[in-house]
Amino acid sequence: MAGSPRPLPLPPGLVEAAERDGRTEWLGTLPATVARLAEAWLLTVEAPFFPGGQTAWVAPARSHTGAELVLKVAWAHPEALHEADGLRAWDGRGAVVLHASADCGGDTTALLLEHCRPGTPLAALPEPEQDDVVARLLLRLWDVPTAGLPFRPLATMCAQWADEFAARVAAEPRLVDPGLAREGIALFRDLPADADRQVLLATDLHAGNVLAAQREPWLLIDPKPYLGDPTYDALQHLLNCERLHADPAGLADRLAGLLDLDAARLRRWLFARCVQEAPDRPPLAGLARRIPLD
Repeated sequence: MAGSPRPLPLPPGLVEAAERDGRTEWLGTLPATVARLAEAWLLTVEAPFFPGGQTAWVAPARSHTGAELVLKVAWAHPEALHEADGLRAWDGRGAVVLHASADCGGDTTALLLEHCRPGTPLAALPEPEQDDVVARLLLRLWDVPTAGLPFRPLATMCAQWADEFAARVAAEPRLVDPGLAREGIALFRDLPADADRQVLLATDLHAGNVLAAQREPWLLIDPKPYLGDPTYDALQHLLNCERLHADPAGLADRLAGLLDLDAARLRRWLFARCVQEAPDRPPLAGLARRIPLD
């Protein structure tokens, strides 16, 4: 069990992101936070996973009974506000099991999670095989009753991102063609409102956030839950596929078929999201022009 605070190894991915975003002071709080959690949850905490993510210090741990777990100490960024609630709702069905959670005060939250063994990322498989796994997981994740759950609507996230996009494009008009920007971001705002059903979304399910496990073949980690249109949930996988640039419409139609979604609607979502991402990923503007919307 951890005792007094001691220096912690800091993964480079976490350090680089903290320096970029002005969160280096938060890094200094991690040793004391990890020590308190280890004492409260009776854990032996090991060195963190490397190279690490951008918003959380994540390490293997053992309980006092010897159970293998994962301790995640996270910067409380808005997108992950309901991560613990989502994991509780899924209760291990397609996602890692949540054993405990804590609000550590200030800008820090903590999760005690199931440890996936062997933990190989889905990204190690060829992309067509990834499609099948992602589709099976999403169909299970969506099959959860949502009445009374505390999640924000997808429309809230889309409106915020659209506002941020509009502000950037207004400040730097050459970032994205004005006509493309208007069409894409209008669609990005409008699509959440006319969905024919609302489900619990992961919103960030891609091959890097799916790990091989023993309890189930593949499990989702690091969800960012919202309530909304299931069609949206296919996007992050699409945007992470190298095949997207070769045939965006064909890949969208393949995913729509696997997920029993309206293919034209998924293409519209993909068009809108490509435009929204274009300021940071300029090739997506050209890709958006190649996506048929009907």
